[in-house]
Amino acid sequence: MSPFDVSHAGSLPRSPELIAANDARSFADDGFTLERTPEFDELLTAAVVELVQRQVDLGVTIPGDGEFGKAMTSAVDYGAWWSYSFQRVAGLSLTEHTIFTQEPVRSEPGAVRLTSFPDRRDWTRFHDAYTDPASGISTGNTATPFPSTTGPLSYVGQSAIASDIANLKAGLEAAGVSDGFLTSLSPGSGARIHNDHYATEEEHIWAWAKVMREEYTAIVDAGLTVQIDDPSIAENWDQINPEPTIEDYRAFTRICVEALNWAIRDLPRDQVRFHLCWGSWHGPHTTDIEFRHIIDLMLEIDAGSYSFEAGNVRHAHEWKLWKDVALPAGKRIAPGVVSHATNVVEHPDLVADRLDAFASLVGAENVIASTDCGLGGRIHPQIAEAKLQALGEGARIAAARRG
Repeated sequence: MSPFDVSHAGSLPRSPELIAANDARSFADDGFTLERTPEFDELLTAAVVELVQRQVDLGVTIPGDGEFGKAMTSAVDYGAWWSYSFQRVAGLSLTEHTIFTQEPVRSEPGAVRLTSFPDRRDWTRFHDAYTDPASGISTGNTATPFPSTTGPLSYVGQSAIASDIANLKAGLEAAGVSDGFLTSLSPGSGARIHNDHYATEEEHIWAWAKVMREEYTAIVDAGLTVQIDDPSIAENWDQINPEPTIEDYRAFTRICVEALNWAIRDLPRDQVRFHLCWGSWHGPHTTDIEFRHIIDLMLEIDAGSYSFEAGNVRHAHEWKLWKDVALPAGKRIAPGVVSHATNVVEHPDLVADRLDAFASLVGAENVIASTDCGLGGRIHPQIAEAKLQALGEGARIAAARRG
């Protein structure tokens, strides 16, 4: 039996039927909350149950719901992991400003501020590529508009998270699997929407921490693992203009770490997984912060396991950091050994080689074979399935090598 558990980073391609059903949903009066119907809920449950079985058949030992409860209305959508939260948080409304339309913001030494998305340093450096529809760089369409924070935040997603939990548990039971995970937004990532209410960025981040704790707790109380999605820890670096010092960035990032640790306090560590990435869009990523500058901050987060990109060509070399970085006792890593960032399907032997490299440094029992980031909304469903199959086969090969 393989010493490697096999999982993935969360999002998996939605079926055409589910995409169409989401697209047919109407908005509430606020203009961004999607209405639910019994017919939609029935379709969603069936889709999740089928998906869990398919994951198990491909060799995934810790399956998820594919983020199917996070609405997508098109096959290409890089933002569903984030935009779903708008359905579950009060204090948001549509305004004339969003992170895509607001004016650029300039940071100063000792005063880090996030700028607008179009003003990101990678996006401006490669402006011609990002604005060329034939370049292959696209983030698709989100199911809802992006609102702004315009009042005190509170969690109103109780029925939605209960639905996610029930659907995944139904799938796990049908497939005969005991362990599963659901993804949830981090405070730092939630706070990246435009803020018209809180006095400071720090207040905004802490408000999101208080809101999202309720969702984390619901998932854990149901006996599932919560994976907290937090590109902000690494990706914010590119959203600060001009480039800050490492020291200023780490100080700003520590606010996100402290807020998240508060939000997961007292939760069973082995039911908390943290996901770090540098943004999943298929761009150059030349302005990504190096993992070596933030790996210790990641490990300060009181999770039981850590998911991070290690398979794409910008970060595949960083596995060597674990030669000098000690993994805390009782914790595990879930490195991406297949990537969302290419249509080329990794050979199972390469997957095994990557797993061997990590296992040699932290122990095979502490390695979960995973994907760089979500596959859903980013690559074609056939390719995503082939990558999961390669992931499972690679884990088996790596196990056989170890006897």
